[in-house]
Amino acid sequence: MRLEYTFQLDTVPVPRFSVEAVEGIGKIFTLATLVLNVIASKGRVEIVFHGLNPDDPGRKIEAFREIIGTAEAVSSLHFEPGRGGKIPHSSSYFQWLVVEKAKA
Repeated sequence: MRLEYTFQLDTVPVPRFSVEAVEGIGKIFTLATLVLNVIASKGRVEIVFHGLNPDDPGRKIEAFREIIGTAEAVSSLHFEPGRGGKIPHSSSYFQWLVVEKAKA
């Protein structure tokens, strides 16, 4: 299923993104640049990473942090793990990650 929609970023208090279970490393690079661009104006984003086994979300978060860690802006970012778990009666696992500008 593909869902397409539009919204104005300035109408969303906290932008949220999702990384699908089957997404490859290219999408993680795209997400990292998108997050850096959005956080410049919003200050905070929330991302849900999910996968088909318990290790997938953590591996995707690790790759995301490795990629975003090479940007100059990373010293001003704070990463906070959110809720994670397994969707009952499925093989889907997830983990939320909050990325925000560090408090001065």
